Amino acid sequence: MTMIYYPEDGNLDALGEAPVGLIGYGSGARAIAMNMRDHGVNLLVSSDDAAEQRRAQADGFTIGMIGNVVRQCAVIVLALTDEVMTTAYMQSVSPNLTKGDTLIFISAYNVTFGFIEPPPFVDVGLVAPRSIGELLRHAVTTGDAVPSFVAVWQDASRQAWQRVLAVALAMGALEGGAVEVNIEQEAELSLFVQQAIIPAFHHIIVTAADLLMKQGYPPEAVLMDLYLTGKFAQYIEEAGRSGILQALRHTSTTGQYSTYSRMARFSELKLERLMEVTLDEIRSGDFSREWSQEQADGQPRLRKLLKQYEARDLWDLEQQTLDLIGEDPEDWSDEGDNDVSDDGEFL
Repeated sequence: MTMIYYPEDGNLDALGEAPVGLIGYGSGARAIAMNMRDHGVNLLVSSDDAAEQRRAQADGFTIGMIGNVVRQCAVIVLALTDEVMTTAYMQSVSPNLTKGDTLIFISAYNVTFGFIEPPPFVDVGLVAPRSIGELLRHAVTTGDAVPSFVAVWQDASRQAWQRVLAVALAMGALEGGAVEVNIEQEAELSLFVQQAIIPAFHHIIVTAADLLMKQGYPPEAVLMDLYLTGKFAQYIEEAGRSGILQALRHTSTTGQYSTYSRMARFSELKLERLMEVTLDEIRSGDFSREWSQEQADGQPRLRKLLKQYEARDLWDLEQQTLDLIGEDPEDWSDEGDNDVSDDGEFL
């Protein structure tokens, strides 16, 4: 049975008397820091990035060099991006670890694929909120809980779970329920969404936009109805609250018939096979080796791909539509919006 942890399962006393170290201060790490401070955690922040250091200092946090922070803290939250984590770990974190320390990752990528190999005398855990950047902070301040993944990869002290759940509690990662996974599953699931779901979504939207505009529909109307007004986002949000089936049931009867009667057209065995191949590449480590080599080469393929994708005429039309509308898309669903019927259904 899958374990799901909630705030009552965490105890901040498990963090001990020493301050907690936070390595990194990007948007996600900043949200973590704010939430931990709200829970009364004594936090030391470090980053090799000068802009992040200034931002953390402006937010009122005590700043230190990474090595010094690791030496002073028994619990260290590693919140750097995957790309810079390995160098910082090898140069500043690893040499300063001592027996009894706990490393908490917010991304399992480097541990899963062997780019970071923690010593056997430390605890290694994972707290991975399923949100991006400031959404975790927003969720805590507004009460809109964010679900998370938690894991223990190495339990040298036999207290790793207590510390993982204490960190998760302080981060606000238990509010929406924290699902216990193994550390490899977090990395593999994250990559699968990035490599199978998001590319498919982009391809569907771009293909639909191209088709409709070729058929004479105004670009502004096409882009607004496909995604710029947030109609599809509303559907996804509803699915997140009540499930996909209920989100479909909340559409109008015309919408329900339209969806159910045409769904089989898009049931392609090729799609399933493409997803299987994608997952195999992830789990075998093929993708991690490919990405590691790409970074070592200076990311030439990434730059080429970005250039090709950004060259599409669609993005100029998108910007023109945004400029033409000239207002916050979140305001488009105010008075006069007909996307939702009187009884709350999506039309």
